[in-house]
Amino acid sequence: MLVVVAGFAARLNPLLTIVVAALVTGVLAAVVAGADAAGLWRAGVDTLALFGKAFNDNRYFHITWLVLPVIGLLEREGLQERARMLIGKVRAATAGRLLLVYLVLRQATSALGLTSLGGHPQMVRPLVAPMAEGAAEKDQGEISDETRFRIRGMAAATDNIGLFFGEDIFIAIGSIVLIVGFLEQAGIKVEALHVSLWAIPTAIAAFIVHGVRLWFFDRTLRSAAVKGGEA
Repeated sequence: MLVVVAGFAARLNPLLTIVVAALVTGVLAAVVAGADAAGLWRAGVDTLALFGKAFNDNRYFHITWLVLPVIGLLEREGLQERARMLIGKVRAATAGRLLLVYLVLRQATSALGLTSLGGHPQMVRPLVAPMAEGAAEKDQGEISDETRFRIRGMAAATDNIGLFFGEDIFIAIGSIVLIVGFLEQAGIKVEALHVSLWAIPTAIAAFIVHGVRLWFFDRTLRSAAVKGGEA
């Protein structure tokens, strides 16, 4: 933990910081176990081997690195501008309403296990946030940089909430397996299906709470536009 805090405080590469912290943890565990120099070396090698195994077992994540350049190319060719133009043609569109629609889609798809359909780099930055900004500009005219950044932050928060409270409804998601395993270690036996079913009321409550937040967010933007100040 101290290595992670120090690395982030020094603004070092996050991936390098995490790797070093893992190596330090593995070596310290060997020290506590009374290992000699050879044992410490093996502890470091074993820790790196675990990283390699996890990387190999989850190699389908490489697709992300293929998607990001495509998104960057689309942005260069005017994807964000087209998104703003598209939402500008919808009369009833506001930033809050658009984000509410996205929240519905994000929660619904996450509940079906399709967690990769959204996300900050592949959906929020190139599409959702520009469309929300366009809706605000259509509704209120020119917006300030502070308002623009607030809209982007709310778009990112909406994605997080939709994913976090939607994915637990899907029985085969990793979080459900973690909850069941943790409870079993504590001597509490539960079915994964029951955990996912009980996630539904939580997801509904999260949707209502964030929906109200989006409604107030629209009112805040309008109020700021009328006063000619910042949102």
